[in-house]
Amino acid sequence: MSMLVSLYDVMSSPKSYHTNVLCKYRVIIGLAVIFFVLVFFFNQTYLKSQSFDSNIFTIKYQERLLQPKETATNLSHLMFVLVGSSRTWRSRKVYLESWWRPNVTRGNIFFDVEPSKEFQPWSPALPPLKVNEDLKKLKIYPKLTNRNHTRIYRSILENYRLKQDEDVRWYVTGDDDSVFFVDNMVDVLSKYDHTEKHYIGMFSETIKSNFHFSFDMAFGGGGYALSYPLVEALVEELDNCIERYHYIWAVDHLQSLCLADLGVDLSLNKGFHQVDLYGDISGFLSSQPTAPLVSLHHFETVKPLYPSMDRPGSVIHIMKAANVDQSRMLQQSICHVRASNWTFSVSWGYSVHIYEKIFPRSHLKLPIQTFRPWWHGGLPPFYMFNTRPVSRDPCEAPHWFFFDSIEQEKEGVLTSYTRKFPRNMTSCSFSGNISADPLTSIRVFSPKTPKPGRKVECCDVEYEGENVAYMRLRDCRRREIIA
Repeated sequence: MSMLVSLYDVMSSPKSYHTNVLCKYRVIIGLAVIFFVLVFFFNQTYLKSQSFDSNIFTIKYQERLLQPKETATNLSHLMFVLVGSSRTWRSRKVYLESWWRPNVTRGNIFFDVEPSKEFQPWSPALPPLKVNEDLKKLKIYPKLTNRNHTRIYRSILENYRLKQDEDVRWYVTGDDDSVFFVDNMVDVLSKYDHTEKHYIGMFSETIKSNFHFSFDMAFGGGGYALSYPLVEALVEELDNCIERYHYIWAVDHLQSLCLADLGVDLSLNKGFHQVDLYGDISGFLSSQPTAPLVSLHHFETVKPLYPSMDRPGSVIHIMKAANVDQSRMLQQSICHVRASNWTFSVSWGYSVHIYEKIFPRSHLKLPIQTFRPWWHGGLPPFYMFNTRPVSRDPCEAPHWFFFDSIEQEKEGVLTSYTRKFPRNMTSCSFSGNISADPLTSIRVFSPKTPKPGRKVECCDVEYEGENVAYMRLRDCRRREIIA
């Protein structure tokens, strides 16, 4: 009732009073509208700023999506910068020949001097030969600690100055006794953005080698890869860096320091192998990491890879498997025959082990220490990985079979492995265990399709009591336990 009275009073008040009240209401409404507009504008601005902040890390990715899609990295995008010596070429030539693909792989090999007449004219089946520039032109020459390593290092700069780098995305460096598995190299490097600065390789297998040089450097014998933007930045400063670090002895160490000063550190990849080991490395090769095999090195300091072969012959032999399927090279697959208490472990393209006991993968992935460290003496630990000892226990020691032949079939690939020497032990005495001595050959069937990246494959075994066993590699089942 009072509200009706007030409204009546307003409506019945003199005109001037009514006008004043309406003006007041208009002012209040106007202020309210301005307030809400300001609040709305502030919220929109805040939301936009939040959206910008949340997307700031994806701007480069979004820009890349708008760019024309480029072709995937392939072998033609790799430039190999190899270094050698006329003095050692006679014994090392075979290693380079084993993996180089004439008219397919790109690169050059740099020597200290022209090779002897024995190797002239230079074979077109090899990478083009270049002779390094004379270091004496460098002002720092008298102070250089290791002039040969400086020559090797400058090969990157000299290769760049040849202006052969059209469409090159990566430089890959290596020695004349390095063996590269180039299909796997392409697979590994394709996982990185080649438009960014990357330094990819691996340190030594031995702790002392890394301690004496650096844990943060890629060892050059096993090779390393530099993305092309990093190469472009490096060559501008390479000679300056040599002056800055003229007292450094090892070229690999020098490289890591120069790249660190450019703001780039090493990205580790376990497929690169310096092989800073001595003696029999069969235990090392039989239990490789799941990373694709990219390189092997130091063939002249280890025993031949296969029994009853010389060093060159063993390298040619392992490449027979590599030329068919590099994705599975040395990749370990493990399966069990429960009825016999046997464990089979295949290192594809290299060896098969049979144990007269059930072992889990966690145990068999450790290399058998058939080898010795690069640096002799001192107390363990010696290696950058765990090992297991050579055993004379018949339940621990494997029967060894080595790669013999490979056949491509319609539905897959068949590799054969033969026993090269008897185990000369009694059988494992556990109840129910059966001796594997009658076996002389293992045949392994693998799919025709490449093995994806670091994926572990499982297997099944067929054995009917004769001298041959058959293994079939396959994808592991969901939640399958390899034990």
